Amino acid sequence: MIQSAPLPQAPATPTPWDARLAGWLVRPLLGTWVRPNHLTFLRLVVGLAGVGFIAAGGYAFVNIGMLLVVLSNFLDHTDGALARMGGLGSHFGHLFDLASDALVTVLLFVALGMALPAGSDFGGYAELCGLVAGIAVAAIFFMRMRIEERAGKAGTKQPQFAGFEIEDVLYLLPLVSLFDVPGPFILAAGLVAPLFALWVLRDWLRVCVRHPAGADSRS
Repeated sequence: MIQSAPLPQAPATPTPWDARLAGWLVRPLLGTWVRPNHLTFLRLVVGLAGVGFIAAGGYAFVNIGMLLVVLSNFLDHTDGALARMGGLGSHFGHLFDLASDALVTVLLFVALGMALPAGSDFGGYAELCGLVAGIAVAAIFFMRMRIEERAGKAGTKQPQFAGFEIEDVLYLLPLVSLFDVPGPFILAAGLVAPLFALWVLRDWLRVCVRHPAGADSRS
């Protein structure tokens, strides 16, 4: 009896560099009292501190705030790494992580809009652009959460290149403040974020058709 050859399997997606580093850093925490929610809370506190510095305005404060937001973005990988390695995942922890991500990212854009003085070239539009970008980002987080509920984590998987994901562009944020160009950045964010939200909306609607409500989409 002739057996057909097995279909080739798709190559596994490599773990992003920041997630690898996060896993290496949290490995000593396995078996200790530290839980993923502790790391999520730390990420949230650091992120909110960064947002506070940015909203205060001024070159020095904005630079400090950007560095703290970048650190917070990296810490966002540590809770998931500890949860996976230690089998400590929970539904509450997942929602806490998503809420922290959304809050810090939304407030980041709002704070950038507040940081620009009203008399600057972009001051008149900065707060509006920051608010628009913040609302768009909040909508993106909401839709991605819904996509994950319907299609599993594979539905929100980000494309990678050389171990980097799209969201890793946030690590370049300190360059925005270092070169003192928050005005053009927040203006661009106010234009691009709503367009990206529309793209995610298209994905959400597509997933709703492929995975009707009530279907088992766990992965």
